[in-house]
Amino acid sequence: MRLARSAILLVLISAAAGCAAPGDEPRTSSPDEGRSPRPQAATENSSTVSAANDDETGPTVFQVCNTGPGSCVATVKTKGDQAIFDHPSDSDSKLTLHNPVPSGAPLVFLVTKDLGDWVEVLLPIRPNGSTGFVRKTDVAIAHHQWRIEVFLESLRIEVWNGDSLFLEAPVGVAKDNTPTPEGVYYTTELLRPPDPNGPYGVYAYGLSGFSEVLETFRGGPGQLGIHGTNDPASIGRKVSAGCIRMRNEDIARLAGVLPLGTPVTVHDA
Repeated sequence: MRLARSAILLVLISAAAGCAAPGDEPRTSSPDEGRSPRPQAATENSSTVSAANDDETGPTVFQVCNTGPGSCVATVKTKGDQAIFDHPSDSDSKLTLHNPVPSGAPLVFLVTKDLGDWVEVLLPIRPNGSTGFVRKTDVAIAHHQWRIEVFLESLRIEVWNGDSLFLEAPVGVAKDNTPTPEGVYYTTELLRPPDPNGPYGVYAYGLSGFSEVLETFRGGPGQLGIHGTNDPASIGRKVSAGCIRMRNEDIARLAGVLPLGTPVTVHDA
């Protein structure tokens, strides 16, 4: 599988929201800027797609395209507002999302269904699990076989490339009063904080999901994420306000290989 590199991003890390425990995040009086070294997008073409999870406690399997297990990602081609429709037969869109996103990353969607001229996609908006339709002519469709499984109670993460386990590692997860909602999300952007010794560590992935407890967090929308940490002792504990914490060396392994649009399934187990 070939992976295409995207442009370096400028971001306000504090606007990612929901990631660090209160008191751990960067000061809002001096917002952090970061650069993403190499967020990536898959480049292989695809056709039909469907999603299934036969075992609610096991890995989520996306049977997509004509290539077997994997995921299809739709990357918006043109800068500006992208129309999202409730149904392909609708004459008016239900909302628009801007490309690129505020961090500078391309607007990407995880495809859930291919209808020929249209694709149904998972949307990076509230409520979690929202879907909509985009015209296939507006996006570039690509296929990859990466996926992430997060297990909250057992405090661990698994990263798979097809049938191969790429990484299994302990993580820090959310406190009970600010839980990470179960469900399927996807990576929307890759950020590099300017201070690798800060609370977000060396890298941070933004996710398509949001806290269901915090409407806002430190000036941001309560977006979920997966990031490094400057507190290795927090790994293996319930410490965050919603995001998943990884050891810096573990998330650094992911930053070089994961494409944007990688599905992330959060399990309660």
